[in-house]
Amino acid sequence: QVQLVESGGGLVQAGGSLRLSCAASGRTFSSYAMGWFRQAPGKEREFVAAISGSGGRTYCADSVKGRFTISRDNAKNTVYLQMNSLKPEDTAVYYCAAALTARAWHAPMGLYEYGYWGQGTQVTVSS
Repeated sequence: QVQLVESGGGLVQAGGSLRLSCAASGRTFSSYAMGWFRQAPGKEREFVAAISGSGGRTYCADSVKGRFTISRDNAKNTVYLQMNSLKPEDTAVYYCAAALTARAWHAPMGLYEYGYWGQGTQVTVSS
């Protein structure tokens, strides 16, 4: 089992940057594909980015492609989401999630593929 704790959210002006971090407990971090999802008020939770356990494969949603980058440091049991050129429509609670997988190159994009979730961190982008 893994526990996830996000940090790094906050208030930023449009065009600014933030870096979210998600620290995971446990000794088998590399066995988990990691993902970032977000949920804005009144909307469903949506996929943002995913990274395989090896770190060698990543995916980003079209809405954030070219602006957001997901990465991980398996030695530190941490996954990051670097967010640049932020827009007001990026405002949401951002959630870190983990999916246990035997495939080192698997980076799932489906919400229901993830069995472990953090508590979320608020990101607010002002115009």
